[in-house]
Amino acid sequence: MNADRRRPARASRLRGALLALAWAAILAACASAPRATDAAVARATPATDEYGVLVMAHGGGDTWNREVTEALTPLRAEFPMQIAFGMADAASLQAGVDALEQQGVKRIGVVRLFISGESWYERTRQVMGLEPGAPPKPQPDDAAHAQHGGHSMAFWRLDSDARFAVSRDGLADASEMGAVLVERARALSRDPSQEDVLVLAHGPEDDAENERWLARIDARANALREALPFRRVQVMTLREDWPDKRAAATARIRGYVQRAASEGGRAIVIPFRVQGFGPYAEVLKGLEYVADGRGLVPDPEVTAWVRRQAETLRAGESAAE
Repeated sequence: MNADRRRPARASRLRGALLALAWAAILAACASAPRATDAAVARATPATDEYGVLVMAHGGGDTWNREVTEALTPLRAEFPMQIAFGMADAASLQAGVDALEQQGVKRIGVVRLFISGESWYERTRQVMGLEPGAPPKPQPDDAAHAQHGGHSMAFWRLDSDARFAVSRDGLADASEMGAVLVERARALSRDPSQEDVLVLAHGPEDDAENERWLARIDARANALREALPFRRVQVMTLREDWPDKRAAATARIRGYVQRAASEGGRAIVIPFRVQGFGPYAEVLKGLEYVADGRGLVPDPEVTAWVRRQAETLRAGESAAE
């Protein structure tokens, strides 16, 4: 009688032991299985913290816009993102912000895809309402509002309840762009010891600002000097929107390219532009040089820089804020 009563207890203990062993095996298998890193998970899943990104880009023709859009497309899997083409045009920015808010975004990081971080910085902050100076958005029936749109450089304070953080740096400040210059130069070079590299950029009107452009881009060009033994590496700006400054810059640029050939070598011309070769083919007409006509996009380094800017703004670590 006592033995019969002990059998259920022994069976229960045996089942418990077997169950414990099974769970231990399952946990061991889970621990040994490969796991995705936090970064991989974050990049595979769009953000859910009400954060989105508005990328500002100059804009241009169909090819310009398409190549910039393609460079940014991978980021759409990481967070809600819109592109506002135009130079701090309130109409384009408003459309991008509206689209983000429709996706539930309440915190917007504004990444400015310009060569210089100084370009349109103050105006952008005014449009975002981070600084005074921009008037309220006109009503739809306002005659002045009817003239705005596209790249018209409309100027008003955005109608939005979102919180904004604006990036301060430009591509000239981006360490990643040194790798882009090296990749472009390697593809074009045959004998670095007999080649002069010209890194050519748009440039602003103000002389002091232009010197800052040159210094920042020259810091990126140091990657060229370290990677390959080129005879010379020089950074120049065309100052292309200001005829008197452009004329003097054109003479210097052509002189640099001509010297390369006169000394028995050749010139490699790399545009430090967001996209394309701009007006440089016309500026260099009749001279001997090599170029592939490619700007900084398409290149994964540009995508990486935009991602880094967006993540910095999300974390609230922007020096501008």
